[in-house]
Parts: sequence; structure tokens; C-alpha cells
Amino acid sequence: MVAPTKWLGGCDASDDIDNAGCNGKLIGARVFSKGIQAQTSSKGGQMNQTVVNSPWDYMGHGSHTLSTAGGGFVPGASAFGHGIGTAKGGSPWAHVASYKACYNEGCTSLDVLKAILTAVEEGVDVLSLSLGEPRAIDYAGDAIAIGTSLAISKGIVVVASAGNSGPQPATVTNVAPWILTVAASTMDRIFQVDVIFGATTIQGQSLSNSTLGNQEYEMISGENANFEDQSATDSAMCLPGSLDPSKVSNKIVVCTRGGGTISTGQVVKEAGGAGMVLCEGSGSDSSISAEPHVIPAAHCSYSQCREILDYLQSTTSPPVGQIKIREAKVGVTPSPMMADFSSRGPNTITPEILKPDITAPGVSVIAAYSQGVSPTGRSFDDRRVPYTVQSGTSMACPHVAGVAGLLKATYPNWSPAMIKSAIMTTATTGANDGSGIRDKMGTAATPFNYGSGHVNPVRALDPGLVYDTTPRDYANFICSLRPTSTEGLLPTSPPLPLSDLLIPLLLGADADPFECSQLGGVDGPENLNYPSIATTCLPVSGSVTVKRRVKNVGGGAPTYTASVTEPGGVRVTVQPSTLSFGGEIAEEEKDFTVMLEVHDAAVAADYVFGGIEWSDVDGGHRVWSPIVATTKCG
Repeated sequence: MVAPTKWLGGCDASDDIDNAGCNGKLIGARVFSKGIQAQTSSKGGQMNQTVVNSPWDYMGHGSHTLSTAGGGFVPGASAFGHGIGTAKGGSPWAHVASYKACYNEGCTSLDVLKAILTAVEEGVDVLSLSLGEPRAIDYAGDAIAIGTSLAISKGIVVVASAGNSGPQPATVTNVAPWILTVAASTMDRIFQVDVIFGATTIQGQSLSNSTLGNQEYEMISGENANFEDQSATDSAMCLPGSLDPSKVSNKIVVCTRGGGTISTGQVVKEAGGAGMVLCEGSGSDSSISAEPHVIPAAHCSYSQCREILDYLQSTTSPPVGQIKIREAKVGVTPSPMMADFSSRGPNTITPEILKPDITAPGVSVIAAYSQGVSPTGRSFDDRRVPYTVQSGTSMACPHVAGVAGLLKATYPNWSPAMIKSAIMTTATTGANDGSGIRDKMGTAATPFNYGSGHVNPVRALDPGLVYDTTPRDYANFICSLRPTSTEGLLPTSPPLPLSDLLIPLLLGADADPFECSQLGGVDGPENLNYPSIATTCLPVSGSVTVKRRVKNVGGGAPTYTASVTEPGGVRVTVQPSTLSFGGEIAEEEKDFTVMLEVHDAAVAADYVFGGIEWSDVDGGHRVWSPIVATTKCG
């Protein structure tokens, strides 16, 4: 949660920020633990560190995400010597504040809600929320949706993780339309390691901080390294207690992934192994990752490991090999690619709102880490590091929060929706090899994977046009939904309708005269002035018309022309197809409509994807909005 340019405590603006007693970066840290029982955490083998009621980060997650959003410049940062360079957050000059509401056991809704409301009260500019429910739930039962609706009314940008339940569809969370929901994708950097055997070299990934150098070691498969009375199936996965030290001592052990990657390396280490090759299971070539293994190790795909296993079975002399840790490789193609774990659309609560909104780097991200816990989080690991690599939509979220902070500083009078729109409509949908963004299996990704595309901070600073969504627009959106009770979250009796709960938060003092019944015919949720378009229940005969409005923030008197990429089986008409701004009115707004008409019902029976791009010839702006459509309902 990125704080504003005012001090929240410990210092004030007149203090010397270099003074040892005054921290010029982290200006506030609070803890919320009403729903968590007292506990202790191991540090240095001693169970004496109180976790509850302390804002200290004993998990590393908070340090990693906060430094990604707003960390200052740190030269010479690396993860175990890999990826050495100057680290910085997305908003490196921002003041930051930490609101701790989650622990090893998880989070409670009331703690999260109180943390959000406290941050709002203390005047933060951006909320970066690397947390969420396991699945999307109705807004009235979602503490994050409720708390952030108040944040939006106060002009606070809200950015949140999409969830880590991919690649299954309909798993995206944090789907309230006032939240900027972030998926995770790769960068063009990998942490590679060579496995050399016979005349063959294959590449895996690793963050091992030790290497076997140029020395060859005998290799053995875990399947052949079992105790006589132990299952070869267990030893193939190098499960605890399955490896015979007399068989693996001072050898490279080839294990098939069955449990955690880090704990597998510890099993090999305890059995006396010199190194480990960790193989993905049958058919899985997409989930290899760089991990801080406790021994020299390489994580390799299934197809590559088949070569190793074939070599071990074919040679008559003792098989030997090497593990060589290499420098981080940059310029990897294609990138970005969608992370397997990144949650996918469609939005199960309101399918007329496309989620996720955007994707950002969330795989093997180097950032600061708590030295109160090992880089693996395991008790057997006594290492402590200031920086490490982590992956997740938790890591992608603060990248976008940092960009939002830059936009807030550049355009302090922009609404949260304008900042959100600038980030979404300037995103890119291409990879660095000239293709479109793909998933990890090489299949073309869709807006259900990446939303509007991959974040582009430079383009976001000059978006040309933005879709501004006001709190009153959100109130109209709430009115267009079915009433939903708050039973189970807040102690109300009888339960409140959804509109009675959220509209006062969105509109504040203006909520009193606002009643859904006064609106007459309430527009459907697809007519919320959102930077993307999603429609369901398209009639096989007939059409659906969606309303939008855009605001000129590029200055001058530009004329924008719409170009359309039609979804399969759907004809799209934009009216008017050109928008001319006079230049006399600052941030002038123009309305347009998008008519969608099915011409091939068989194709449109599934979700189909397209988009609209507004472009001005002279200004070089390209304002992109994805379109998702289907004849299916719900």
C-alpha cells in the first residue's frame, strides 16, 4: 500500500530523512490480528519470535511486494549472485506504508477490511493488495470489494492480484470493477543451469548458490536409489526416507517431482547426494522454475529429463554428469508468456466485466526479502538473504501498483478510473518474437488470460483518451445487479441489500438522495464505462448495443478513428466511428456506442475475442479495448 507524500509517524516533513532515527521510505507500519491466535516463529532455531501484534515481516511476502511497488534504488542487488543489477520499485521515490493483516495461517476478512479502512483513513494514494479470496464471491460478502469501494470514493487507486488458481478457467478473483486486477506473466529473463551428460547438454533453471564446477559426478536415478525395503515409486520422487545413502553418496540424483521442489533437494542432501536434477512429471514441460535449492540443482522439463533417463539406462559404464550454474539469460523469446498459475477469466460474479484487467511480470521476480525467515521458508534452511526470487500474481500486482503511483504523481487530479484506463488501454498484446502473447504450452492466450494485455508504463504516461468511471457510475452498476445480502460478513439484522451496503461507501454524503428506484430503467452492467467490453447472452437474431464515453487527456484538438477486430461470428459496429475534439474544453468527453450482432451462431456459442482501437494520426496514440462476446448466458 503506497502512502502519500506526507509522514504517517516516526518523522515529519521537516525531519532529515537521512537521520538514523527517521526512515524516509517506510513511513508507517501497522498490524491487524484480531482473527489470528498468538503464535511464535522459528528464527535461528529458537522459537522465540512473537509474530502476532508485530508489523515485522516473518514470511518475506510483504517485503517482496512492498519493495516491488515502491522500493528505492539499490545497486548491486541480486538473488544468490544471480541477476546482479540496480533494484528499484515501480515508484522508487514514493513513501510506503505497510498494513499487515495476513499470517502463515492466512487472513481473516475483518482484519483485511480493517487494514484497508485504516489505509484509506490515513490517506494513501495507491492500495497494492497482493491477497484475495480463494475464489470470487459476491461483492457483499467480499471484504476487499467492500473496503476498496470506500477507497475509490476517496480517490485512491486500488490494484489487486488475480489469484494463483490457473490455468483452470473461471478462477479469477478480486473482480469488483473498481479494482485493477492483475494477472502474472513471464519476463525475458531466466536463471539457467546446464546439465551435461555423455555428449549431451540440456538446460534447466535454478537459483542454487553453489555449483559442482567442472567436476563430473556419477549419476543415479532416484528410482534405482531406494532402500531394499522401500518403494521404488517413492524413491523415484525422492520422498523423505526413501533414498539409500550408500547408493546416492556423492552422486547427482535424478528425481521426479512429486512434492515441493525445495524439500526434494533437502532429502538428497541429507542422503549425501552431491547434486540433484529435478524432473517434471509426464507431459509437463511448462512448469519449471528457478528456486533457491539447498544443493546444486537443476529443474528440468519432462522431455529433457527423458534424455537423461534414457542415458542412465543405456550406458554400460558408470554414468557421469555435471551441473553448471550459468549467468542469468536475458532476451529470452517468446516473452511475455502467461504463467500457468495465473488465474483465468471469465468473471463468475459479473461476466459483463472482463477480468483480469492486465498482466505484469510475476515469474522469478527479484525483490527485497525479510531476513527473519529463510529464502525457502523451510526450518532446515538457515540461510538469510536481503533479496530473493518469488513468483505469483502477488508479485505482478505491485508492478502495476508502482506504475499507478507514477501516474498519480504525474497527474494528481486524475481519478482512479482514469489511471486504471491509462494502464489498460495502452497495454500490449504481443510478444518479443512478433507473435501474440501465449500460455506456457505455446497456445495463443486470450483476454481471459491477460485482460487488456501486458502493462506498458511508458505508453501509460500518455494514453491520449481515457475511460473515466465515476463513483456514481459504479452506483448505477450496483443498481443493475440483483440484490445481494451481506449475511455472514457484517453483523446486520436483517441483512442489507447490496445497494444499501455499497452505494453509501461509493458516494459518501451524496448517497442519501441516491436510490436505485429513482433511476427508472437501469442500464445493464455491460454499460458501465469500463475500458474493456464483455457481453453475454447475445441474441442469435438481433443485436446488443453497449455504451461508452472517452475523455481527451492528450490535449489539442485531435480526431480519433476507430478500427475494429471482430470476434469470431460477431459483427461489430462503432457509432460514430470518428471522434473529433475541439480543444476548447479541457478533458472534453465524447460518447459512442458499440453494436454487436451475431452472424455465425455456431462460432459465437463459445467465448470469442476481438477489440476496438481508437487512433489519432498526428498524436501517435493507440487506445485499445478488448471485446469478449458469447451467446451463452451467465
